[in-house]
Amino acid sequence: MVHKVKGVVARSKGAPVTLETILVPDPGPGEALVDIITSGVCHTDLHYKLGGISDDFPFLLGHEATGVVSAVGPDVTDVAPGDRVVLNWRAVCGNCRACNRGEAQYCFNTHNATQKMTLEDGTELSAALGIGAFTEKTLVAAGQCTKVDPDADAAAIGLLGCGVMAGLGAAINTGGVKRGDSVAVIGCGGVGVAAIAGAALAGATTVIAVDIDAKKLERAKELGATHTVDSSETDPVERIRELTGGFGADVVIDAVGRPETYKQAFYARDLAGTVVLVGVPTPEMTLELPLLDVFGRGGSLKSSWYGDCLPSRDFPMLISLYKQGKLDLDAFVTERITIDQVEEAFDKMHAGSVLRSVVEL
Repeated sequence: MVHKVKGVVARSKGAPVTLETILVPDPGPGEALVDIITSGVCHTDLHYKLGGISDDFPFLLGHEATGVVSAVGPDVTDVAPGDRVVLNWRAVCGNCRACNRGEAQYCFNTHNATQKMTLEDGTELSAALGIGAFTEKTLVAAGQCTKVDPDADAAAIGLLGCGVMAGLGAAINTGGVKRGDSVAVIGCGGVGVAAIAGAALAGATTVIAVDIDAKKLERAKELGATHTVDSSETDPVERIRELTGGFGADVVIDAVGRPETYKQAFYARDLAGTVVLVGVPTPEMTLELPLLDVFGRGGSLKSSWYGDCLPSRDFPMLISLYKQGKLDLDAFVTERITIDQVEEAFDKMHAGSVLRSVVEL
């Protein structure tokens, strides 16, 4: 059976998105059909629209989603119809060299649905991050479904599917922030403020937010920052050092992903401190650092892909903390919109006026 649903499609580079009829097949082996409840409008979707990830148009956008499993393939046992799930783009294989050494969060062979969703004329769609959730139904690999508490607010917990998890994980998983640590986060968009929330959750006692936007810095304070630095007026490296006894922060997270901000992060960390790159650079960007400085400062230079998360481990734990009032996921939901308002949401994202617009279906 083929299901006809409405979905948001980017047909060509930079063109406004359109609401189209999408054909979604029933699940085959290893697949699950999911009725979407909510889907956050993430910067990654904008990258797809602008051709910044690939030119494999047309794209079915959306990936930061909650839903209910409506059908599964014949061999699927981990999820069943009726399960509330948060979708993820790390469906671990269980057999690659990372999985076999007990590091499934680095799985080198994650997978997506085998069958393709299409437009009515048969044109195959590229689903954003293998999900495609700006639609009423989507087809994913069953491993992309993480069962979650059905009582938690779908709009809030769905953000764990990408941006919020990336930020939280950059602090907790990749950065390994510990009680009493000092942490600086450069860039206070959605991922950056999630990193701030993660640092506070992990017990950091000094959490420094760096940005050029006063509104973003205020938001960062609401989510756990103890200090703010307006880097349009102050040298952030010098100020971070001042706020950490002259030494630099134990962990510095670059949530922007530009050579300039990475260098700031590198020189703003303490000797033997950790730099975490979670902001996504563009393909043409290059970085030049004196190799002697890399050698002489010790410590760790890390990149954080999806917050080094393992969805089956991290999503339920973070949702439990949310329900206990220890993690304010509600603060990330700026507005709730309908599926025909995605293009407007991209404009608001570009203007920096929202943390997350969330589509409710």
